[in-house]
Amino acid sequence: MVADADFEADTNRSFLSRLYTGTGAFEVVAHRKQWYIVTAVILGICLLSMIVRGFTFGIDFEGGTQVSIPATSSSVTVEKVEKAFTQALGTAPELVQTAGSGSAKTIQVRTEHLDEEQANKVVNAVVAEFSPALQRADVSSSDVSSTWGAEITRKMLIALVVFLVIVTVYIAIRFDKEMAIASLATLFFDVAVTAGVYSLVGFEVTPATVIGLLTILGFSIYDTVVVFDKVEENTRSVFKTSRRTYAEQANLAVNQTMMRSINTTVISALPIIALMVIAVWMLGVGTLQDLALIQLVGIVIGTFSSVFLATPLLVTLKERNPAVAAHTRKVLARRAAIAAGEPVSSGRHAARHAVDDVPAGDAARPTGKRRRSR
Repeated sequence: MVADADFEADTNRSFLSRLYTGTGAFEVVAHRKQWYIVTAVILGICLLSMIVRGFTFGIDFEGGTQVSIPATSSSVTVEKVEKAFTQALGTAPELVQTAGSGSAKTIQVRTEHLDEEQANKVVNAVVAEFSPALQRADVSSSDVSSTWGAEITRKMLIALVVFLVIVTVYIAIRFDKEMAIASLATLFFDVAVTAGVYSLVGFEVTPATVIGLLTILGFSIYDTVVVFDKVEENTRSVFKTSRRTYAEQANLAVNQTMMRSINTTVISALPIIALMVIAVWMLGVGTLQDLALIQLVGIVIGTFSSVFLATPLLVTLKERNPAVAAHTRKVLARRAAIAAGEPVSSGRHAARHAVDDVPAGDAARPTGKRRRSR
């Protein structure tokens, strides 16, 4: 039984070898207080940004008029476009930003809804400012009503609520109470941090952003389920042995799945990075940057939380269980007795694990590699 084996870190192997084989003995769970501080700081910064800076909602949500101006000429700049707009209407636009690059680079001006006369004034003023490099046919404008924006917002919230309800039901059925609480807390962390990064960067929140958010939430749940499956496997018979605590078995599960989490993250992130470089930077498809950014941030945060938050939080909750707490005291008492040279009963596993053959130092801290019998 894995739960009855002695483990020790294989210091003769390289760091990458220990990471790949799951025998690195990285003390994630033992240092969970430090990881709680790190996650609290990250979460605090993101929540503060959302409260203070808020979000820049796209025209699809708020409604209004958007004017797109080609910026292929070096004379077409954000400052000059904003100045021409202000002189034409007497008020500054809500948002002026660039999108795309190269021949597909444009400057997008967003403002409250403009009637036909006001839109013509803006277009004429911009054309007059940059003529002859810019022709009237090159400038385009589009309108989105506030009613449409409200409908999009409502559908977005419905989609998010439905997703969270389905995930909550699945987690409640799939895991026990402590695992379910840890999974949902991790999911909340992923949502808050991903949204907070979007607030810090200042990108527009568009329908593509919502699609990306739902996608990365699924990834986060998947990674947490993988780690918790291994925790369940390692702790299934933890009470039948006094050699390892629940926390140590959970930490072993993190080590055994860490390389898989890293591989999954890298494989998932590479296409997104390619999307950002090729589609956004080289081809100038600015609308894809919303989808690419939120997916990249979500994948990285999801991997971090499944390793450094989900399992440590699970152990903290489990150790409040009287049975787990009593078992932990029993294991620590056994190690203290071995370290003091006192005789310890080896129980029904004596034939397989003779206590007298276990050095005191190894018994006191069993982490990492399964010991081979000689």
